[in-house]
Amino acid sequence: MNSILVVGSVALDTVDTPFGKAREALGGSATYFSLAASFFTQVNLVAAVGTDFPARYIRLFASRGIGLTGMKITEGRTFRWTGRYGFDLNQAETLKTELNVFRTFKPSIPRSYLSSPFVFLANIDPDLQREVLGQVRKPRFVACDTMEYWITRKRKSLLKTLRQVDALLINEAEVRELSGEVNLIRASRKIFTMGPRCLIVKRGEYGAVLFSKDSIFFVPGFPLEEVFDPTGAGDTFAGGFMGWLAKDDSTDNYTMRRAVIAGSVMASFAVQGFSVKHLLSLTKKSFSKRIKEFTSLMMQ
Repeated sequence: MNSILVVGSVALDTVDTPFGKAREALGGSATYFSLAASFFTQVNLVAAVGTDFPARYIRLFASRGIGLTGMKITEGRTFRWTGRYGFDLNQAETLKTELNVFRTFKPSIPRSYLSSPFVFLANIDPDLQREVLGQVRKPRFVACDTMEYWITRKRKSLLKTLRQVDALLINEAEVRELSGEVNLIRASRKIFTMGPRCLIVKRGEYGAVLFSKDSIFFVPGFPLEEVFDPTGAGDTFAGGFMGWLAKDDSTDNYTMRRAVIAGSVMASFAVQGFSVKHLLSLTKKSFSKRIKEFTSLMMQ
């Protein structure tokens, strides 16, 4: 079984939407990624939490077979994020960010993780992303996420990171900010010159687009009657995407396209409940059923 190394945040989120509220719920980029990817393969998590991090969440990770050797419990409080959504669930309003122990996070990759064939660098400081890449031993496939803050505040560092990755997964606004191009096709070509050989543009409820140097593959968002909380949908997508690649032991064009579908379907489950609730109740049967429905939708 191909394992995935993920380095990112584990957090406690307080989220308010028109459809309800969650307080101090399990969140963080690495959390959503790990729970989604562990549906397909072994995931090893590197992160930092405080001494206040609930033991039940550690047991939850362990119950999904997620490797926790690299998750350090540090004296202090766990990273917290407080946000709010209006009826436009594509836009989150950040009310408070408390980095706490995550402020001094320095990823140290356990020896048993150093040969991980698949590596995902979640949305963290690009300097830290390269620290991870400086420790691992020739992974087969490296993907990363980033955000507008790093694109504008640490662009030179981010560009150094991008030269070492195979895939970049970001949203439309970030693509345009990074490339300086409004048109996504021209933007993808610009980003390819920075290092990545593929670009996945996350478009929220409107789906995702996979750009490679010789093809474009578009998938729509899966139509849902109810969406409660979009927090972590992009990280869940990334977990489904990387998990599928690791499961199939391939990164060819066909498998990448199937992986984008898998990521989109996985994200569609995540948004149907607050925090990670629906990811925990997901079964192989329900996932396979939605994959078939999604494929049928695209073929109509």
